[in-house]
Amino acid sequence: MAKDLLLEIGLEEVPARFVRDAMEQLQQKYEKWLEEQRISFERIQSYATPRRLAILVTGVAEKQADIEEEAKGPSRKIAQDENGNWSKAALGFARSQGVEPEALYFKELAGVEYVYAKKSSIGVETSSLLAQGFVDVIQSMSFPKNMRWGSYEMRFVRPIRWLVALYGHDVVPFELAGVASGRISRGHRFLGSETSLAAASDYAEKLREQFVIVDVAEREALIVKQIEELAAQKDWKIAVKEDLLEEVLFLVEYPSTLFGTFEESFLNIPQEVLITSMREHQRYFPVLDQEGKLLPYFVTVRNGDQRSLDIVAKGNEKVLRARLSDAKFFYEEDHKLTIEDALAKLENIVYHEELGSVGDKVRRVTRTASLISSKLAVGQSVQDKVERAAAICKFDLVSQMVYEFPELQGIMGEDYASRLGEDAEVAKAINEHYQPRFAGDAVPSQLVGAIVSLADKIDTIVGCFSIGIVPTGSQDPYALRRQAAGIVQILLAHNLPMSLTELFELCLTVHAERGTKRSSQEISKDLQDFFALRVKNWLGEHGAKYDVIDAVMEAGFTDLQLTKKRAELLAAQLQDVNKASFKSNVEAFNRVCNLAAKAESKQVNPELFQEETERNLYNTWAAIHSSFVEAMAARDVESAYEKLASLREPIVAYFDSVMVMAEDEAVKQNRLATLAVIADDVSAIADLSKLVWA
Repeated sequence: MAKDLLLEIGLEEVPARFVRDAMEQLQQKYEKWLEEQRISFERIQSYATPRRLAILVTGVAEKQADIEEEAKGPSRKIAQDENGNWSKAALGFARSQGVEPEALYFKELAGVEYVYAKKSSIGVETSSLLAQGFVDVIQSMSFPKNMRWGSYEMRFVRPIRWLVALYGHDVVPFELAGVASGRISRGHRFLGSETSLAAASDYAEKLREQFVIVDVAEREALIVKQIEELAAQKDWKIAVKEDLLEEVLFLVEYPSTLFGTFEESFLNIPQEVLITSMREHQRYFPVLDQEGKLLPYFVTVRNGDQRSLDIVAKGNEKVLRARLSDAKFFYEEDHKLTIEDALAKLENIVYHEELGSVGDKVRRVTRTASLISSKLAVGQSVQDKVERAAAICKFDLVSQMVYEFPELQGIMGEDYASRLGEDAEVAKAINEHYQPRFAGDAVPSQLVGAIVSLADKIDTIVGCFSIGIVPTGSQDPYALRRQAAGIVQILLAHNLPMSLTELFELCLTVHAERGTKRSSQEISKDLQDFFALRVKNWLGEHGAKYDVIDAVMEAGFTDLQLTKKRAELLAAQLQDVNKASFKSNVEAFNRVCNLAAKAESKQVNPELFQEETERNLYNTWAAIHSSFVEAMAARDVESAYEKLASLREPIVAYFDSVMVMAEDEAVKQNRLATLAVIADDVSAIADLSKLVWA
């Protein structure tokens, strides 16, 4: 009869950022252990709070599954001698399988006879395996940081204080770090008490009685519901940031939502400062009105019940007042800082020992931004703003506010620059040049910020590549992948007529002035490979299928606008309404491209044409070639494709009547050259041979 199985590891408070991974790790490891032990079960559920990790496995079989395995040994000619006696190889195989030689038998495999042995294993009682299994799984867990306690050698995320291990109604006895397993769990630290579990299935309900909600999803739903009810009651918008909700979720065992207030005078500080202080230091949710303006309230989640919430709110208000007072002091002190003084201080901050100071980086970014502006022909007014924004884009890094709250870099720069009389676009660019800061973040909204952002990001990437820092595997300490993805997003979002290759060359020119450890050719190759993956990722994230991505990437990817449109063209042609016609075109084009690969030249001599169909194909191509090139240059991919599509019938007729690989070498090479010039145009759109047809 199947039984339920419970393991609870009681701990001192675990850092919130470690809990979910630890919970999932425990479930995955134990599920794998059960499968390895051939112990069937119905379902495994994981639970976690700041003070416990637990799994409840329902429907666990009472014994391992029996197994009967067939093992393959040496071939008959090796297993037996000429007299039919077992060889040493066969006898050794029998011993290794734990069977008598008489039990060996032969089976044919791929025309060869091999010796086989059957071995059976009777499953043992599950209860006899559980104790060691629990110990092995717990000891195999890993964490970002481990602790040792007392005189024990064991390392774990936090000291283990109690263990509950039940199989049905019975305790699974084992000991770990001086703690013996049992059936006694502990409730909420202040509201609950110890509780005895009669059976594994009692777990969640028994802990609820002791003011602990062990189900993570249930606890999260309760927090969200309470916040939403409070928002509706007060007509507020409560800004619930996912990462903060995740942290709060693993700070409490029994959540109760409450709100507090702070003095309206603090609203004179930029609301980003107040919101950051509330979120980062106090784990509070900021409160906004329906227009998104910050109100002098905050929402927090208490680890406890609804009693005396007014007293709890007052305590939180007192703590927040001190935090906001600090922020106000830093903000007012920063008003004494001039941009020139701030820029001078950047000279004393090391950016990288091989790349100079932050001041050196700013000068490179300014130079690169200026070159990008000139390349884009943005006009003198925009160029002046770009150069000014680039020159002062990092000045707020030396402010007290950014020192206290690094995540406010750029945000404070915009505020301070505006107060110091900088142009509005310049001030905004100081903030926006950090965008996109993370996956899913917005790109700079204006051209000035977009150009400075491009310059800053490509300077970081080229600078790192120039000294040999190229991300490999999962290692990317300088977040170069994120910055490269940001460059791709910005170029596409602003429809900037600049290829990645041109951007690389401009930045490499600037870095060459300081001297680089590696050659420009080496750096360029690494940049091409590095950005190819970013472009592939962007296409995939925007719905392109893997074969479409491969096809367009093969035709080049550094002109991002063109790459995007080529992918959109293929996706549209692969829709059911166009698919049959498109497939016919692709078959014709692929036939051309396959033979064109054998061409030794692309010089076509019409005087060598022998068939009217080859003359017609060449003349049809010549008639559309110039307009095809113009359409591609204008990134009018649909028009370019339509012109190519007009070649399908002449191509079909050509192959029906012409033997390309003629005996006359001159005729053969001329025909291959004809196909080669057509293949060049086809390949400018995509490598259509990469497409996969369902």
